[in-house]
Amino acid sequence: MTDPAAFLPYSRQAIDEDDIAAVVAALKSDFLTTGPTVGAFEAAFAAHVGAGHAVVVSSGTAALHIAVLALDLGPGDAAIVPSLTFVATANAVRYTGADVVFSDVDPDTGLMRPQDFADALDRAGDRNVKAVLPVHLNGQPCDMPAITAIASARGLDIIEDACHALGGTIGSRKIGDGSFSSMSMFSLHPVKAIAMGEGGVLTTNDADCAAALRCSRNHGLIHEEASLRNRDAAVGRDGTRNPWYYELHEPGFNYRASDIHCALGLSQLRKLNGFVARRQELADTYDKALADLAPLICPVPRISWGTSGRHLYPVLIDFDKIGLDRSDVMRTLHDAGIGTQVHYFPVHRQPYYADLYPGIELPGADRYYERCLSLPLFPAMADSDVAHVADALRTILTR
Repeated sequence: MTDPAAFLPYSRQAIDEDDIAAVVAALKSDFLTTGPTVGAFEAAFAAHVGAGHAVVVSSGTAALHIAVLALDLGPGDAAIVPSLTFVATANAVRYTGADVVFSDVDPDTGLMRPQDFADALDRAGDRNVKAVLPVHLNGQPCDMPAITAIASARGLDIIEDACHALGGTIGSRKIGDGSFSSMSMFSLHPVKAIAMGEGGVLTTNDADCAAALRCSRNHGLIHEEASLRNRDAAVGRDGTRNPWYYELHEPGFNYRASDIHCALGLSQLRKLNGFVARRQELADTYDKALADLAPLICPVPRISWGTSGRHLYPVLIDFDKIGLDRSDVMRTLHDAGIGTQVHYFPVHRQPYYADLYPGIELPGADRYYERCLSLPLFPAMADSDVAHVADALRTILTR
């Protein structure tokens, strides 16, 4: 094990001395925020995923918020969101005043399938659905070619919620390269593929969209001379632009990321390929170690149309057959020094959304939630940690 005396969390960041040195260098620089490291990180991130533009913000939730704003969602509009996700995916739509139409998911993978998307569109009725936000749950991508075909036929925009999926692929394309969506968004929270502390990134191939996102993250302030409306205030007597001048055409938000956070993100980005490769090795080790526990405990099936960023390692447990509820299993594992988590309680069943949209039945989401449990997975784990988790689960089944 990594450390026999240490508690094994379900996930944690991997910070090395070079990450610390990068942050210290930012602290010693002339810029703590809105400096050159922000642009350097954005350029490196865009290059890594193969996108034309990357826009970094203060959190994944901030990224979702300004993404839906960039599509002009508002009261009277609606967006399709799978129920198996973190609440932020749906909340970002509600921030604009638009409605959420929840889709069901595959009961074994938790992913929104093309038919789930089509069914949600049918249930939307005459609502003005403008967008869909597929969620690449656990790191596995949705079937984006099929989902894109449906969205294109209806004239809908797509925002990929790729918070879990940095480092994954769809066919031969990297997630985030813009092949299947208007925008992709990523979270760089400490438990994600790379860490910024808190941070989020949007990628797009549309230069106008990227400019709108950057404006929205910075209070809505406009500095570009060609877009300024008040020429008398914007231009001096000599005909040159007044360097202090900016305009506000529509309020935005303070969603900027600092140079300190981007310095950490840039250092971590250099290690992403290694992090993802190690996560995949651990997942393969889990698959072998847990094979004899089927069908009572089974890994979530792997999809065939892409590769996973391996943010999480979830298993499906038949709690009824083993005679224990999920809390019992989690407590027993905790006592053995093993942390676990549940991803996620279906959002359509959260009290706010159940009150707002009563009577929704999504059996796939409910079935996935009933059985899922996320086991420890992070790059610093040793193979012996996987064996420890598997042995603890095996002990639970033999009681």
